[in-house]
Amino acid sequence: MHCLARFYFALTITFGSQFAWSGNQLYEPLSASVQAALQGAVSDLASPYLPIESSEERIKWLVDMSWRLQKKIPDRQSRHDFLQSVYYESTRAGLDPQLVLGLIQVESNFRKYATSRVGARGYMQVMPFWVKVIGTKDHNLFHLRTNLRYGCTILRHYLDIEKGNLFRALGRYNGSLGRAEYPLLVTNAWKKNWAFESSEVAVKVKP
Repeated sequence: MHCLARFYFALTITFGSQFAWSGNQLYEPLSASVQAALQGAVSDLASPYLPIESSEERIKWLVDMSWRLQKKIPDRQSRHDFLQSVYYESTRAGLDPQLVLGLIQVESNFRKYATSRVGARGYMQVMPFWVKVIGTKDHNLFHLRTNLRYGCTILRHYLDIEKGNLFRALGRYNGSLGRAEYPLLVTNAWKKNWAFESSEVAVKVKP
């Protein structure tokens, strides 16, 4: 990474918590078919892995992202577990892992136990009502995999509702549909701090 880019990234990570936005997804009634599909999506118990065919690309992605994240998650193994889970949950939901990293930066600034004033929880700031709507009472939104699974499933749901329009989907995710501040914060964090050039990693979504 270029020296200037490294400096900009370090500056953003250092002061990012000052600008963290907490999620406020709004409850909307779901059809039976949509509810069933979302329930199936959050019930997956498969072990996370990096589904990148090239071992060289797997190592490259993990090392690069780990370097960028080390100030927020100092422990190397915890950092790798987090990144592997982000990649797995993102791609199974049809999302770009770097987009999800940008969203997490804005939502919680990578704080596992972050709780908003309205009760949103964890890395992706998931509202508790989702557990009642599509989950089971034993689902803990502060658990790494559970939080990422819910967050990615919810964002995918909003993308489907908005026919792939990421700007509007992000607005729904934050409970600020129609306002530009949150979508711009997430897309800027995604592009400036987590961009990664690889034909295998990128998952295309409509900007």
